[in-house]
Amino acid sequence: MNNIIEIKNFTMKFGDKAVIDNLSFDVRQGETFGFLGSNGSGKTTTLRALLGIYEPTAGSLLIKGKPYAVDGDVKIGYLPEERGLYKKETVIDTMVYFGKLKGMTKMAANDFSLSYLERVGLADHAGMRLDKLSGGQQQKVQLGITIMDDPELLILDEPTKGFDPVNRRLLMEIIDDYQHRGTTVVMVTHQMEEVERLCDRILLLKDGHAKEYGTVKAVRKKYDGAHMDDIFVKIYEESGGNE
Repeated sequence: MNNIIEIKNFTMKFGDKAVIDNLSFDVRQGETFGFLGSNGSGKTTTLRALLGIYEPTAGSLLIKGKPYAVDGDVKIGYLPEERGLYKKETVIDTMVYFGKLKGMTKMAANDFSLSYLERVGLADHAGMRLDKLSGGQQQKVQLGITIMDDPELLILDEPTKGFDPVNRRLLMEIIDDYQHRGTTVVMVTHQMEEVERLCDRILLLKDGHAKEYGTVKAVRKKYDGAHMDDIFVKIYEESGGNE
């Protein structure tokens, strides 16, 4: 299986502090990859460096063998941890605007948006201003924008943050759909049941280093079949947790 992401000897320093220290891993085409760790462990920093938002101190971060470029040949959907939408615009106008930015026609973006809003229970909110929606509803809209135009690579940073169990299950079903299409998914999450259900392989990051890396099955076997939440706690308790 080909690698869609290759990160080699990646180091990231802010001042004298090394947030990531000589990290190497890959993500294979078509898999769902869990990128795990506590707050402050360096997950978001790694994703931002991968997408060219940060300049790495050392190492290489490649997507299909090349540094990321906005005009590159890999369609990427990125859901950042910090959400960003035009709050004074309507839901449908915002979604269509972003769809056109992704290269979709206005009609295709509109059709996708209406279909997606129907699926996530927001069809009757299409003409509503975004600042009138709840936080969870806005998050659904942002997810819809992320998956527009069938991205080859989905990068989801805490996609279920703030979701109730019903909406968390709905999101997982949407991710399931994209898995079946062959989309590669990189998912940052603290919900270990999501990891066990969705992820093929994982990397668990602590203090800028990979503490576990491999298939969910192999990592669990190493810990005598323990569930991922217990493994996570064990690793972080070994030296007093993280920052």
